[in-house]
Amino acid sequence: MTLHLSQPPAGALRAALSALAPEAALSPPSAAVLRRGAGRPRPLLALPVHALRGPAPRLAGADCTGWRFLLGGGGAEDAAPSPCGHDGCTGGSRSADGGPEYGPEYGPLTVGEFTEDGLDGVVASAEVVNGPDGPVFSHLSAGPFLDSTVRALRQAWQLTHGTPVRYEPRLLPLPEHYASALWLHGGQPGEDLLIPLAPSPLGVAAHQALPAAELLARLERSPVARPTALIG
Repeated sequence: MTLHLSQPPAGALRAALSALAPEAALSPPSAAVLRRGAGRPRPLLALPVHALRGPAPRLAGADCTGWRFLLGGGGAEDAAPSPCGHDGCTGGSRSADGGPEYGPEYGPLTVGEFTEDGLDGVVASAEVVNGPDGPVFSHLSAGPFLDSTVRALRQAWQLTHGTPVRYEPRLLPLPEHYASALWLHGGQPGEDLLIPLAPSPLGVAAHQALPAAELLARLERSPVARPTALIG
């Protein structure tokens, strides 16, 4: 077995695609991310985001707060479709909540077994958070933190490829430490691994894969890190 990507909720994918539609109104920082590329990017894969809070966090207390979509570059001719009920949905079909139902051709997500193929094309990420009325688009981002996420996914694939354990990759923000990690969630207690993303909290090297219990114990002993603009 290897890494196994979960299927994001349909509402989360719709929220991401709505933000990538040509007519979408974006905040200046998110619009700046799009201006750096050619055409509108499209979702390649999605990672669930689980936040750990408190000075002594435990994985059992990590709540899923949303999804982060890694986006691949696209030209003007293959920009993300508009979620308007016409070219942005499957023949105008509607989902159970009344929104447009997207088919795989409009959200070419990798689901199931993951390989590192396609990671070279990642240009940005789209954050979707769980709101009181369902998934809501938050922002687009790019830069060193995204590069670290892609590097960690490559590292995770190489680390787990051919192992008997199936791991689910998740993103794990640690707000109190101003840090994040790629969480490789195994099926049994003690199988979980964490790969700290750069920049990492004091005393923990970025991209050093560790058993989750060991890394969390280190974080519990480490001083609280200073804020950094690269987290998120």
